[in-house]
Amino acid sequence: MPDSPASATPYEVLGVPPTASQEELKRAYRKALRQSHPDVGGESARFHAVQRAWARVGDPVARADYDRGAGRRSAVVPGPERRKTHDSALRARLYGHPGGAAREEFLTLMREWTGRGVEADPYDPALVQSAPREIRRRLAAALAQEATAKALAKLGIGYTVWSDVAAGDGKIDHVVLGPAGLFAVTSADWGGEVRLKRGELTGDTLGAAQPIKELSRSARALGRQLGVKFTGLLVVVPDDDLKEAVSVVGRKADAAVIRRSVLPMVVRDGIAGGTRRSIEDAFELRTRLQHGIRFV
Repeated sequence: MPDSPASATPYEVLGVPPTASQEELKRAYRKALRQSHPDVGGESARFHAVQRAWARVGDPVARADYDRGAGRRSAVVPGPERRKTHDSALRARLYGHPGGAAREEFLTLMREWTGRGVEADPYDPALVQSAPREIRRRLAAALAQEATAKALAKLGIGYTVWSDVAAGDGKIDHVVLGPAGLFAVTSADWGGEVRLKRGELTGDTLGAAQPIKELSRSARALGRQLGVKFTGLLVVVPDDDLKEAVSVVGRKADAAVIRRSVLPMVVRDGIAGGTRRSIEDAFELRTRLQHGIRFV
């Protein structure tokens, strides 16, 4: 599987700058290997990450390939995909620009980082992987939102999807309406494994983010604004970043963290143990949402 733009680079894993000499790289690798070894109390995941990092940049030839961008080429796309319209009759109704706000933030930050007036392809793999992680996170978010919208589009004409929806002081990545109800969806990719703990997502790469709390706050704001109630809240992450396909939040079963591959199933069937709306409700809600939703 290709890296996420949000994943730590080998240099970040080893704790050295990309300009480090081969000898400095070797010393950092040996130190990280000693500290992370399970026999001395280190974490297995960290230990394997150090080994993978060294495999990619430890050899001068492999390092040169990585620095040219070969190590992440398949992870970065040149821009948002154009929608295909020839089969639109079989697809969900799509409104808004999935990933648009995140891509705009990425491009703005890349221009500021490279320097105004500098002619550079912001999607060049070598440039992307050398950018600060906070910039790469914006691209990862855009790719995640576009991938989610692509999966939702295949649900069929019984579903309507609004993307990049303004909600109070924030936004909701996707609002999805279908026979199973009304869902607020966050598409996320933090470049590492996440897990559910005490009703919130945690993980080494999340930092101070509280995605479930933030999604809940935005859903309440939009619900009050439009006079609607969401059936469920979904945080969608890459399959490899979540051990269980579906992790239900709390006893109400009105929120869940899910793998992207099971998103269509959850939207069709609802969150296990949750409620469903009738199709009559969906028709009435669609009109209200279509007239009231605004995009960021």
